[in-house]
Amino acid sequence: MKKDQSKRAAAAAFMGTTIEFYDFYVYATAAALILGTVFFPKTDPVTGTLASFATLAVGFIARPMAGLIFGHLGDRLGRKKMLLFTMVLMGLATTCIGLIPSYASIGIWAPILLIFFRFLQGISVGGEWGGAVLMASEHAPKEKKTFFASFAQLGSPAGLILCLLVFRGVSTLDDAAFASWGWRIPFLLSFFLMAVGFVIRFGIEESPEFADAQKKEKTVDYPVKELLKNYLPHVIFAGLTITIGTAGFFFTNTFMITYVTQYLDISKQTILDTLFLSR
Repeated sequence: MKKDQSKRAAAAAFMGTTIEFYDFYVYATAAALILGTVFFPKTDPVTGTLASFATLAVGFIARPMAGLIFGHLGDRLGRKKMLLFTMVLMGLATTCIGLIPSYASIGIWAPILLIFFRFLQGISVGGEWGGAVLMASEHAPKEKKTFFASFAQLGSPAGLILCLLVFRGVSTLDDAAFASWGWRIPFLLSFFLMAVGFVIRFGIEESPEFADAQKKEKTVDYPVKELLKNYLPHVIFAGLTITIGTAGFFFTNTFMITYVTQYLDISKQTILDTLFLSR
C-alpha cells in the first residue's frame, strides 16, 4: 500500500505541476501575443505589450510570498489540503482570465481584473511547487526521495509543451477570430484540467511524515518564523539562484514571441512550432 501511495504521490506531483505551470505559461504566451491589444487598447502596440508584460511580473512578485504563506500553512494544516487549494485557486483564476470582457466592453475594470487574477495565479503556483515536491518526497521510500521528488519538476516542461500545443491550435484561426475569442480557449481549458488534477490529488493520503509529526505533536506554531530565524541566508541564496534560470527561460518564451511576430513579421505558428521543437 505504501509503495502504491509513493507512486501515486509522484504521479500526482507531476500532473499537478503540469496543470499549474500550463496555466502560468498560458498567461505568459498570451501576454506576448494578444493581451496588450485586448486589455490596453488606448496605448500604442509597444506600450500595450509592455503593460501586459508588467501584469506578467505581478505573478512573479506573488510567488515568493505564496511560498512563505503556503509553506507555513502546509506545516500547520497539512500538505494535501494546501495542494488541493492551490489547484482550485489556479484553475479558477485562469478560467476567469479567459472570461474577462475586453477594455472596449468594461473600460478600466478589464485591466484591473486581469491584474487581480494574475496575482492569484502567482499565489497559486508559488504554493504549488514546493508543496508538490514535499508531498512526493515524504511519501517516497527513504532511498528514493530525490527521485520521487523530481517528478514535480518534470511538470514544468510538460506544462509548457501542453501550452504551446494548445496555442498552436488556436493560432490557426484568422487574426480577427483569434483576437476576439480564440485566445480565450487555452484559459478556459484550465477548468477541465483543474477537475482532472483535483480528482487525482484527492486520492492521495496525507504525507506520512507530516501525519507522524502531527501525531507526536512535533509541529510548531509559527513555521515561517522558525524558517526565517534559522535559515534566512539559505532562503535568500536559493531565491537568487533560481531567479537566473527562470529569468532566462521566460525571456526566450515571452519577449522573443513578441519580437519575432511584431518586428520580424514571423507568423505565430512558426515561432510556436520553433519553441515546441526546442523543448
